[in-house]
Amino acid sequence: MMNKLPVFIDCDPGADDIIALLLGMNMPELDIVGISTLCGNVEAPKTYVNALKTVGVAGKNIPVYKGAETPMTRELYTAKDVHGNDGMAGLSDTIAAPDVSEEKEKAWDAIYREAKKYNGELTLVAVGPMTNVAIALAKYKELASLLKQIVIMGGSAAYGNVTPAAEFNIYVDPEAADVLFKSGANIVMFGLDVTEQAILLPEEIEKIGQMTSPQAKFCYSILKNTEDFYLSKGFAGNCMHDPCTVMYLAYPELFSGKKAGICVETKARITRGKTVCDMFTDVKFGFENALVMMDVNRDGFGEKIIEIMSRY
Repeated sequence: MMNKLPVFIDCDPGADDIIALLLGMNMPELDIVGISTLCGNVEAPKTYVNALKTVGVAGKNIPVYKGAETPMTRELYTAKDVHGNDGMAGLSDTIAAPDVSEEKEKAWDAIYREAKKYNGELTLVAVGPMTNVAIALAKYKELASLLKQIVIMGGSAAYGNVTPAAEFNIYVDPEAADVLFKSGANIVMFGLDVTEQAILLPEEIEKIGQMTSPQAKFCYSILKNTEDFYLSKGFAGNCMHDPCTVMYLAYPELFSGKKAGICVETKARITRGKTVCDMFTDVKFGFENALVMMDVNRDGFGEKIIEIMSRY
């Protein structure tokens, strides 16, 4: 029997968060032991409901925990232009919420409890702003050493997508990201450098559209409702930002990167939220605190997503 990797997913669904959840929950290599939500792509009450609905569509029984309703020190900046007002590309009213009791435990406490339970084997995946992660790391000083790794979607070695300097998840709560990168945790960073290469092409999206499971139909609707946004930005298809993280856990051979030093800009205005990376510079920070992913086997990535969705 395969030894499954225990995984806790912290997210702000969000279209690509939803696809990451649908993929992760149907990977035999992974055991999703918990999901937590926070404000980010849309407000916290919406991301929580979206996660519940996604788990319901997948037919799984995975607890979902509520987390931060605001960034640590800043006003919330959302991405409704990409994900719609509901965070579900306009589909929320068409998806029923499962009849489950609300978890009373907060996200950061659940993350710590599961980390203790798995004692060094749990992977924390963070695909939203890093607020819940930072609170957990601040509250529980030993958490960084209890986790196998923290795999994030956020930042970039080179550029941004909210501003020329900053990627969305880091821009929303740079102070939280700063806590993470200073924590000493084993960090794997999927920034825009690689996630904007991890594209699902229109013809691949149509292959998912031919599948008949509720999960595939849901995934297809999400993809189609966000396709025009990506095409209008000059991409060849939909960027699978958040799905890169779970795909990496099951199929690490699809990706490559290297260790580098990362610092987060929290004080400046023009470069707020920039992940300053020393990978391409002559002057180094003197530490390497993250494995920064830079490349993806695009064709293999697309094929695997289609294969996983066809399993439902």
